[in-house]
Amino acid sequence: MSKRFLSFLALVLAFVPFSLHAQTKPADDPAPAKTELARDPWEIGAFFQGGLGEGDRDNFTFTSAGVRVGKVITDPHLGSIFRGQFEYAGELMPYWQSFTPDPHYAQTKIYSQSGQYLGTENLPYGGGTYTGVSITPIILRWNFVPARRFAPYIQGAGGLIYTTHKYPPDILVDHGQPGGTSVFNFTPQFGLGFHYFVKPHRSVDFSANAIHISSASLGDRNPGVNASVQFQVGYTWWK
Repeated sequence: MSKRFLSFLALVLAFVPFSLHAQTKPADDPAPAKTELARDPWEIGAFFQGGLGEGDRDNFTFTSAGVRVGKVITDPHLGSIFRGQFEYAGELMPYWQSFTPDPHYAQTKIYSQSGQYLGTENLPYGGGTYTGVSITPIILRWNFVPARRFAPYIQGAGGLIYTTHKYPPDILVDHGQPGGTSVFNFTPQFGLGFHYFVKPHRSVDFSANAIHISSASLGDRNPGVNASVQFQVGYTWWK
């Protein structure tokens, strides 16, 4: 596991108790989560995020940080345990990094343009640290009816990552020759989480997201990252 990712986890663990004890005196409102969502508010927050790849990408790690803006746009709908409110949000991550295995050689299956298998060849692959920015302009969130300080939600989202080098690492090709992946990748994702209101208009936020990374064949190859699990912790101001 990457030392950078372990450092990120240490930062998150240090942030959690600080945030939960951020208020200096008891809040006057015994149910700030319910009060806040009842007025269809805006939310403005900052967050850290990190996680691990799964399957054949279990040696990939991720860290990112950014800001989020959202607006609760409906009153409560549906019934029973599904009752809640719809929110539209977006995120911008000016810091995004993925840590992958160092550059290496690997036995690779070779195919002709017609798809005929030609054998294997020991080819060079890229690797190391990849840096970029990410934007998630579509976050569709369902906020369940809150209980006192606790407001859970589920969400689906879609975004875009730009990296300074083609990602994920793939077979290296000579400059100017076709091949490799893409500097642009899409990030369809699904997640769940909750807000914990430490006082009126302020909450600490936690979520877990399953994120797929794919270039949608913008590059000559599209190995992608089929699945990664990433955890987010943040702080939100409600307006």
